[in-house]
Amino acid sequence: MKLAQDIIEKTNGKICKHCLGRKLSKTIQGSNNIERADKVCEELNINIDNVECSICNNLFEKINDELYDKIDDKINQLEIEFETFLVGCQIDKNIQKKDEELSEEFNLEVETIKKEVNRLIGLGIWEKYDKEAEFERQDIVFNIDLRKNPKVRIQINPLYIEGKYNKYKRGIPQTKWPCTKCKGRGCEECNGTGKQYPESVEELISQHFLKLTRGREAKFHGAGREDIDVLMLGTGRPFVLEIKEPRIRNLDLEKLEKEINEINKGKTAYHNLHLCQRGRKAEIKQSSPDTYKIYEAIVKCNQTYNQDKLQDLLKLNEIKQQTPLRVLRRRTDMVRVKHVLDLTYEIIDDTTFKIRIKTEGGLYIKELISGDEGRSNPNVSEILGVNAICEQLDVIEVSEK
Repeated sequence: MKLAQDIIEKTNGKICKHCLGRKLSKTIQGSNNIERADKVCEELNINIDNVECSICNNLFEKINDELYDKIDDKINQLEIEFETFLVGCQIDKNIQKKDEELSEEFNLEVETIKKEVNRLIGLGIWEKYDKEAEFERQDIVFNIDLRKNPKVRIQINPLYIEGKYNKYKRGIPQTKWPCTKCKGRGCEECNGTGKQYPESVEELISQHFLKLTRGREAKFHGAGREDIDVLMLGTGRPFVLEIKEPRIRNLDLEKLEKEINEINKGKTAYHNLHLCQRGRKAEIKQSSPDTYKIYEAIVKCNQTYNQDKLQDLLKLNEIKQQTPLRVLRRRTDMVRVKHVLDLTYEIIDDTTFKIRIKTEGGLYIKELISGDEGRSNPNVSEILGVNAICEQLDVIEVSEK
């Protein structure tokens, strides 16, 4: 009570129950700040019900039915679904300063006024909508501006869907490819689409998710990528699809997966779709010594090759590759050291054979075969003593991260 008296004297009695109870939260028992202040008022026989608070300027009076009506209007306006939320507020800096100064004056380590405001608004939202406050991963964030007339803004956090994809048709890039001539603005060459290719692995799935979630934008994160002329077979390549500002979050992913695969039959397929957290989009991109990829390549030589020399391909191990010429404009020019983990071959004819090769992630197979003007060493062309090219390439397996 001595501390309570000192605080009341310091503020000349101009302190509301929220601010008084907050400063006494470590010294007086109570389920909330109002209850603590009521105990003080009863003990000291004082009444501070209608005072003009010198600390918060009666800020807490703004947390009322009118504010929750504004929150409700915003939810209905956006037509959003959510299960978890977080509250953030903006209050006058002078109020925060006075609150901090009073705590410093009495050496109090108690909740700040901003935290109390957030907590009280969050409690009201929980009671009204039966949704959970979540500090780490939340569906939406309520941003409440209480500096003048209360304003409500809702931040809709992204939705992340993880899965694997197969590509069964050549000529489809992994992600949307802007037209090289107009840079995506739309021109005669791309028929006004702004795209170099009419469809992509990304678009063939994202268009369905954007429609159902009413999201603003989709972004595709793949565990590496295959060239446009390469198939992705086997169990598929891991990916995460990020949907920005989704208004609808409750999805039947199993049903949606079947529908999307039926629509894209013969082109792409998507498997094991499930919700994941934001961190997964970075995890699937990380390369570790344990990750590997398996390819099948048809190799075409410019002349008859010595079939006995195919045995020498089985000795391939460490490969030093300088950034390939075909990707040099978008990749750092450097030498990468990768390893061949396993290789088998099958003779097709005098100038053609097939190889099945298991490698560390990041090894360029086309350049391993051609040599890329000496930038890939050793290479298939050099070993066989002929000019060899990769006529057809398929990805058979991408290891799990």
